[in-house]
Amino acid sequence: MLHSYLNGLAIALGLIMAIGAQNAFVLSQALRREHHLWVASLCVFFDVLLVACGVYGLAQLLTSSPLLLAIARWGGVLFLSWYGALALQRALRTNRLGVVTARAPQSLRAVLSTALAVTLLNPHVYLDTVLLIGSLGAQQPSPSAYVLGAATASVVWFFSLALAAAKLAPWLARPITWRVIDFLVALMMFSVALQLIIAD
Repeated sequence: MLHSYLNGLAIALGLIMAIGAQNAFVLSQALRREHHLWVASLCVFFDVLLVACGVYGLAQLLTSSPLLLAIARWGGVLFLSWYGALALQRALRTNRLGVVTARAPQSLRAVLSTALAVTLLNPHVYLDTVLLIGSLGAQQPSPSAYVLGAATASVVWFFSLALAAAKLAPWLARPITWRVIDFLVALMMFSVALQLIIAD
């Protein structure tokens, strides 16, 4: 159970931590102190929902077919290795979040609409949460512990950005910070890929 939980935590953190539109939006709202906790909550809710749909939906499908299970296993190994290689490549070059620009305050409704669009209109969200995290979770000894680990990663990351943005901003603006983060992401991805390779 602990093994599944830690796998869910590591995989979800690795995917969430990469610089993307969702992280940039959460951070920019947090720096403005503009409905940032609502935005973080929305991101967490949809992350957990999509991961759970992927894990429990794919779990039934994969356990009923050894062929699909093998495809999911080796597909996961390839994707994790590719994703880890990309993170390693990013770690070797300059990378940073964009500068927050000034604008007029927005209503909660407008901010949440934008957050919803950033979260659900990005095809990578479905690839990461439903397909990748879902197929890996479906192969865990304890899928529920895996989902809980992924949920923990989502809560910790998004609320860290939302609550500590002012203190984190100078730190996150430094290219070396993202190099270290990307190196850790690569390490996590390669580690889980290796687990899949050596699994019985």
